[in-house]
Amino acid sequence: MMTDSQNLFSTAQALPGALASMGSAPVIRQLRHLVDNGLADLPPPGTGRTLERWQALSLVAGHDLSLARLYESHTDALAILRELGCEERIRGAVWAMWAAESPGRRLEAIDRGAAGIVLSGSKASCAGALGATHALLTAWLPGQQPQLMAVELDHPSVGIHTNDWHAVDMTDCGSADVSFHNTPATLLGSPGDFLRRGGYWHGSAGIAACWHGGIRAVAQVLYAAVQQCPPSHPIHATRATALGRVDALLSSTAAVLRDSAAWIDAHPGDTAMVVALRTRRAVESGARRVLEETGRALEGTAFNRSAFFARLAADLPAFMRQSQVDRDEAALAGALLAQETPPRWAL
Repeated sequence: MMTDSQNLFSTAQALPGALASMGSAPVIRQLRHLVDNGLADLPPPGTGRTLERWQALSLVAGHDLSLARLYESHTDALAILRELGCEERIRGAVWAMWAAESPGRRLEAIDRGAAGIVLSGSKASCAGALGATHALLTAWLPGQQPQLMAVELDHPSVGIHTNDWHAVDMTDCGSADVSFHNTPATLLGSPGDFLRRGGYWHGSAGIAACWHGGIRAVAQVLYAAVQQCPPSHPIHATRATALGRVDALLSSTAAVLRDSAAWIDAHPGDTAMVVALRTRRAVESGARRVLEETGRALEGTAFNRSAFFARLAADLPAFMRQSQVDRDEAALAGALLAQETPPRWAL
């Protein structure tokens, strides 16, 4: 049997080649390829290998952000299943993770006793709906908090609806609204376990590794442009200045991610709320500045002549929209004030 360290070594070695070999295949087919070849089963966060886990997420994001969206969702679902003692559900499935609650929509869960739990209602904007085989999602039992449920998406009572989906970014995510009509579901854990578990904030921080991977790919386009531009060319100084700024920004966000991964591994049982919110905010802020600097330096050239760069520039802001800046910053301040000791900002 392959150990975690062997699996990690194999994934780290095999991912770059696997990603390069898939070319422009449909994203859901790429995800299935990674799953089938054992390249989407990463060590859970907080087990001593959080940084390596995030490095895999970052690598996939640098290849394709739509794939990264689905890959992160699948790997997060696997980590949750392991944390809740449901590892037997993992093998062979492609998982989606749908925990967002939309205003005016609530997925209801009905406990029918010996007949089990069924779901009725809908979930909006479900990434991977057009290709995943299973989903972890939140639903509401009467009088209780949201509960984590597992469903099989090939059940005839599940409906996939794309008529109201008109996005022009992250278009390869296979997103759709999903409806459930007395759909059998399996309850995972107890009420509130999904939000109370330590891994909730670990997974939240890990999304920032995807953002970093996307912005690193953007920066590499700028780096190549500066390398290829003769120093005597009038645009060279402008692009070189932008590259210097981008290097400082990326180095800072990478340092934040490394530090956060080390903290999570050193404190796996502690809440990582402050660490996760701080990490997400730092990486998102840096990513937006890198996009701005790179776009200004390259002007229309990269946007018009590189499909890869144009997609990155369109998809990354959409990926980061799941972060609500004002709310997250207020939550970070509240978490800091709730701690027994003030934050340690000193060197």
